[in-house]
Amino acid sequence: MSTEYTTDLTDEVVDSFRRTADPRLRELLTALTRHLHDFVRETEPTMAEWERAIGFLTATGQMSTDTRQEFILLSDVLGVSMLVETINGHRGPGATESTVLGPFHMTESPVRELGANIDLVGSGEPCVVSGRVLSADGTPLPGAVLDVWQADPEGFYDVQRPDVQPAGNGRGLFTADTEGRFWFRTCVPSPYPIPTDGPVGELLKATDRHPNRPAHIHFIASAAGHAPVTTHIFVAGSAYLDSDAVFAVKKSLIQSFVETDDPSLAREFGVPNPFRYAHFDLVLEAA
Repeated sequence: MSTEYTTDLTDEVVDSFRRTADPRLRELLTALTRHLHDFVRETEPTMAEWERAIGFLTATGQMSTDTRQEFILLSDVLGVSMLVETINGHRGPGATESTVLGPFHMTESPVRELGANIDLVGSGEPCVVSGRVLSADGTPLPGAVLDVWQADPEGFYDVQRPDVQPAGNGRGLFTADTEGRFWFRTCVPSPYPIPTDGPVGELLKATDRHPNRPAHIHFIASAAGHAPVTTHIFVAGSAYLDSDAVFAVKKSLIQSFVETDDPSLAREFGVPNPFRYAHFDLVLEAA
């Protein structure tokens, strides 16, 4: 088939958007059409291949539920989530870097008091996480809100195994104190595989890629007058830091979870001694 015809076809489709009232929508549809048509011209998929691609996307949508978003997972493993986050999450010097939201921020975190334990099952290694929420100039941000969520020691979120974990396990919504400080108890997170029982898992298997993520805790930190940040804290020394299945690791987000033998500090936090302790600041840019 002539290149001239296929180019004319692309132009015709682009022209069909000319009456789109929203200029940004028109821009996005135009770019999508041109890139998608260029992809088809370059790779020349067979009808069977194109039908298989449509089937894959259909199955991805069918796999998605109120507690699982397979399209986010697909975006993650293709690096698109990280690319969009990086483009939109540019931070000034000293501000905490952003990273992907992930597919399991699917339920509201329960409001908890500072110092509460989000490990409701109690099956992991005890850990205390503390720090401050600061403005980029070092000023504490009292009343800053932290949405926290993590997997259990076996690598599952509460929404994945509601028959094993109570709702809200590994989650908490905390408000920093008058000096911007926060602290809570939990268990040390473990590396875990992303779900592989759907189309994304089939894609990873077909491309000989592992599904594993390094150990981490998710955070969304926000404060009045400041841009919120969606980020992770990764456990130093964890496996897969150099090969995260969703490409989300940034060196500045790797933190030590220090083995701590301090009976008085353990009593202060209400954890058995010894325990693991991670302390870091979350720095927000002024909006």
